[in-house]
Amino acid sequence: MQFIRKLPTPAELKKEFPLTPEIAALKETRDQELRDILEGNSDKLLLVIGPCSADNENAVLDYILRLRGVQEKVQERIFIVPRIYTNKPRTVGTGYKGMLHQPDPEKKEDMLKGIIAIRHMHMRAAQETGFTCADEMLYPENHRYLSDLLSYVAIGARSVEDQQHRLTASGLGIPVGMKNPTAGDLTVMMNSIVAAQSAQTFLYRGWEVRTNGNPLAHAILRGYVDRFGRSHANYHYEDLRLLSDYYAERELKNPAVVVDTNHSNSGKNYLEQIRISKDILHSARVSGDIHRLVKGLMIESYLEDGAQKIGDGCYGKSITDPCLGWDKSERLIYELAELWRD
Repeated sequence: MQFIRKLPTPAELKKEFPLTPEIAALKETRDQELRDILEGNSDKLLLVIGPCSADNENAVLDYILRLRGVQEKVQERIFIVPRIYTNKPRTVGTGYKGMLHQPDPEKKEDMLKGIIAIRHMHMRAAQETGFTCADEMLYPENHRYLSDLLSYVAIGARSVEDQQHRLTASGLGIPVGMKNPTAGDLTVMMNSIVAAQSAQTFLYRGWEVRTNGNPLAHAILRGYVDRFGRSHANYHYEDLRLLSDYYAERELKNPAVVVDTNHSNSGKNYLEQIRISKDILHSARVSGDIHRLVKGLMIESYLEDGAQKIGDGCYGKSITDPCLGWDKSERLIYELAELWRD
């Protein structure tokens, strides 16, 4: 192992790029609205939507500015939290790992520039669009570089069984979605939620820390892959009923699920996200229990349909998983607003 250089601590980076009082107030307001949704005090549908990976700051901000106009039109029924995913898990550990690693996907890794770039982008999103956003907690020790900016955190399918992720989630004051693992065992996800909702004492960034537990930790269903490499969905009515039973058995706080409409639920066929989103809302319409359980959807969406290779140069097109383009995404949000609570 080669030690390249010592990076600024989260406290040092926050001091260099401090939060404004306006952003702090915005986050407090949005965090409360999210809490109301997860606790069942608001019947708005949470929509975590945006690019698979936030690879280009200007394109991401362009996308989120467009979301702002849509949010204003659907604000009575839908609460939007844009995805700004700045670090990406890789199944075999190689390839583009997100802006944290490579601020410019076409250049070499530079994590000093990376930690500055991700904080700058999240701050711009709040300042210029009025959105506080979501990110994936791929590395628990790095969470605090953005902890004062994020309103939602996801724990990925490859991380959900990891003890450090679970315990760190127990100390966050915002909703944390725990994905089912890639092999699909829902009990792994439920165990993760139990751990995150419980008080914990553990080692974090050189400190012995104690948490009170996070009552807003909840499930994300993303489908799974069997031992033959075939994708299987787990968003159907029967899956949602089963998840409701699992919550009841464990007597967890704030039973909730956000359904990921892409990944193995769609077999990475990004256009299927349109049908899947509507199917989930149909299940919620025919079952009061499912309606109370389903708090939101997670949709991968960008300016352009599909995906491209790094270096192809199409502005606003994903360089990781294929995404739903803007025109289709905008139309889908309006349709979901009509379907929710009808």
